[in-house]
Amino acid sequence: MKPFEEITTPVCQSVVEAIRKKIHIGEIGTASIREIKKLVDEVEKSSGIRFVRMEMGIPGLPATEIGVKAEIAALEKGVAAIYPDIHGIPQLKQEISRFVKNFMDIDVNQEGCIPTVGSMQGSFASFLTVNRLFEDKGTTLFIDPGFPVHKQQLHVLGQPWESFDVYNYRGRKLRDKLESILSKGHISSILYSNPNNPSWICFTEEELSVIGELADKYRIVVMEDLAYFAMDFRKDLSTPGKPPYQPTVARYTDNWVLFISSSKVFSYAGQRIGMLVISDGLFHSSFPNLKRFYSSDLFGHAMIFGTVYALSSGTSHSAQYALAAMLKEVNDGTYDFISVVKEYGEKAKIMKKLFTDNGFYLVYDKDEDEPIADGFYFTIAYPGLEGRELLKRLVHYGISAISLDITGSERTEGLRACVSLVGRDQFSDLEERLVKFHDDHK
Repeated sequence: MKPFEEITTPVCQSVVEAIRKKIHIGEIGTASIREIKKLVDEVEKSSGIRFVRMEMGIPGLPATEIGVKAEIAALEKGVAAIYPDIHGIPQLKQEISRFVKNFMDIDVNQEGCIPTVGSMQGSFASFLTVNRLFEDKGTTLFIDPGFPVHKQQLHVLGQPWESFDVYNYRGRKLRDKLESILSKGHISSILYSNPNNPSWICFTEEELSVIGELADKYRIVVMEDLAYFAMDFRKDLSTPGKPPYQPTVARYTDNWVLFISSSKVFSYAGQRIGMLVISDGLFHSSFPNLKRFYSSDLFGHAMIFGTVYALSSGTSHSAQYALAAMLKEVNDGTYDFISVVKEYGEKAKIMKKLFTDNGFYLVYDKDEDEPIADGFYFTIAYPGLEGRELLKRLVHYGISAISLDITGSERTEGLRACVSLVGRDQFSDLEERLVKFHDDHK
């Protein structure tokens, strides 16, 4: 392989290096998502080259019109001048409960359905509350790879965490791995995403049953991040009230909270409206240690009137009306949100082939023995290059992504690619740049 400095790249190496120093980024390969975004923004301005942008998980589809119209109507009625109830407007709580029943086949009381400022606030509030349930344990276990900002939240809170890469512990192997960690008695919560960001793996029912069983055994709260709800396009999960349903640990334990986002399935990211759903059993459970921090030792009361109140005093009033309207049409079967977001899977299939045709390979490629789904993300690597170096080089070809290093993955050769912001009109540019990259590096 020729020394990189001797390669003439589509984006001048000196331009990238000058901007990297100017915006105080250390190593491109270990930069955060937002740092990569800032770097690419500046390089695009300076070079005039439009990047194939795969670094950020931003929706690439228009916001669902149902929500936009409902929010405008709510604003015109004057809700912007009124504080919303901390626990959410009644019609939204009702529709969240219906949604969980219709698409997960899980019964949950409306009182445990809480709107949050995006599911990011839901996770932050949950860390604050869940990791204070017990005096003798308060560590979160991440089943990685995962969303890097969750660890950043714990860092800000000063709470401890551990993690392991699930790649080598699928199926029956997961039980032994979890037992080896949970048996030490210091874990209070488990967090994972399903489908997974960044690998797009999806846990099987067997794996979810193991997680649920061990949560009961060790009295641990499972936090399930469903940011990409029902987006395993290998199954049709679009019909309310009929199987198959979104897989969930909630079938196997009562010790759970769910984070459900509106950002991807409804492309409503800008309004920062998500759902925190708490099981009935956990909502009404008493934990004496909570009295050290809150006025009540009841989990649900502490979450709503302690944590959520302190964080934001509620969630955008108008956005709650938007989400309620979208969920109602989905629950009534008059709006098929899955048919809209299938565009991501179709683009992923095309883009994966462009990469693999030019010497790349998929890092996370299977769910046990089944090929991984085409979806919002996929993971790539190139023979002979570590992930950090690969990312640094791809930037010089007008292609951005993030390193798996920052996601808790042990597959250090890989990158996470997001399909959402890549337009179909860019496929020819992507192919041309990958062909050149392969010619320069094989």
